[in-house]
Amino acid sequence: MRITQRGLLRKRIELNLALQGGGAHGAFTWGVLDRLLEDERLDFGWISATSAGAVNAVAMASGLATGSRQTARENLFKVWQAVHKSGVPDLTRINPFLYGLSRSNSLAQVATLWSPYEFNPLGFDPLRRILADHVDFEALRAKPGSELLIAATHVPTGRARLFRRAELTIEAVLASACLPTVHHAVEIDGAAYWDGGFSANPDLVTVAVESPVADTLLVTLSALVIDEHPMSVRDISNHATRLTFNAPLLREVEIINAVRETAGAILPKGRLAPIARHRFHLIDASPVTANLSPETTMKPEWSTITYLHGAGRSAADAWLAANRTAIGKFESVDLARHFFGRTSASAPPVPVPSRRIAEYEGRTKIPAKRTS
Repeated sequence: MRITQRGLLRKRIELNLALQGGGAHGAFTWGVLDRLLEDERLDFGWISATSAGAVNAVAMASGLATGSRQTARENLFKVWQAVHKSGVPDLTRINPFLYGLSRSNSLAQVATLWSPYEFNPLGFDPLRRILADHVDFEALRAKPGSELLIAATHVPTGRARLFRRAELTIEAVLASACLPTVHHAVEIDGAAYWDGGFSANPDLVTVAVESPVADTLLVTLSALVIDEHPMSVRDISNHATRLTFNAPLLREVEIINAVRETAGAILPKGRLAPIARHRFHLIDASPVTANLSPETTMKPEWSTITYLHGAGRSAADAWLAANRTAIGKFESVDLARHFFGRTSASAPPVPVPSRRIAEYEGRTKIPAKRTS
């Protein structure tokens, strides 16, 4: 409870955040966070994030650790302004022999012709400088309180690695946002990592199982369904990428549904029991991002960034107005219906996730690198 200027008591509410990746479309999530930070009745629990979501998460957490909610809002603005200014890396800085290509092709196009180890032999990544300038990792690690879960993908096994607050570094965030067609794999303690979107985009189960806060707001950026059958090379590639990065989130939702279906009317027991009682909420950016070219995820134009930021703020404002009273009481989204509901007569039936609980329970830590 807190006392307002009018002397009224207002109950504070707590909310975990789960932030999906999506390149420059992560500016939508910036807008969501910007609006949530304005609401001083809202406290933040755990934050699970991947790729662009991870950049948003550490920018916000660093601001909160070193200052106030306003500091966090200002820090998010500075990070996205820096993302825009860095733009698509100048290919002549990466490799002078690519001068001609840098004048005509985007980095995404170049990445279809050469490996980043060829066109970017020195491993230049502008995000490193942005994180160094705007995220105080030492303060972030030292700050007690809510946990951060930053997902990256262990290259040899494809398993998710969740970096927690106490072990967060620039390398951990770079790993979470490492597209292997554009950047070198990020090595941490002798292990190579790629973008967390391949394995946890974002992780929901760990938050639901371990966080003491029983409400989680999921912010998604990528559309689940497209209206037209892709036929061109570009459209096929874009849709294949969309399917790849949506698949880990669908698996998380399958696990959650499996636990709830197994529990039924019986109060579940064991490690996964909290999932049955956890309350999920959703802000979905796909009505906005579906109208943008997929290439805009790789082109942080300021006009696109500010448009998405404004759309995110508006979506968060509408969500708060409609669902604030649900926090702490009931879910405001039916995950099964949203992610697996039939969208057409030809849509396949919802898969029975009978093996997903065992699959989650069978997850192990990333194997240690062999020294022999």
